[in-house]
Amino acid sequence: MAQVEATTQREIAAKPDDVFDALADYSGTRPKLLPEHFSEYEVREGGDGDGTVVHWKLQATSKRVRDCLLEVTEPTDGELVEKDRNSSMVTTWKVTPGTAEGTSRVVVTTVWNGAGGIGGFFEKTFAPKGLARIYDELLGKLAAETEK
Repeated sequence: MAQVEATTQREIAAKPDDVFDALADYSGTRPKLLPEHFSEYEVREGGDGDGTVVHWKLQATSKRVRDCLLEVTEPTDGELVEKDRNSSMVTTWKVTPGTAEGTSRVVVTTVWNGAGGIGGFFEKTFAPKGLARIYDELLGKLAAETEK
């Protein structure tokens, strides 16, 4: 099995603390940011950053639905890590100051252990692009929510 990685980033015209707070707000803001690829969203513990446990289904393609139960940690300032209890998938959100004053740079990276063989080849080739499109849509909604 090869490790598969998908990374997406965006510059947002809002302060890093505001952007991070919106991402870490699993009970309020986060559900509003999710594209149609996410369903059955439910906060099971916590709801604000570190210590949160959240469930959702991620439908990356018409045939591929991943049932996710994520534990959220904040290992460093400006960083959220979502570890899926149901798979090897780990998504890391990093919010840092952007290129201009009062802006933020958000980078989201998801890694997981991919399948082997020919299926793994296709997964490694196409899954990162599909996931990047999903997270690009989420980052667009995050920008709309925080650039007020």
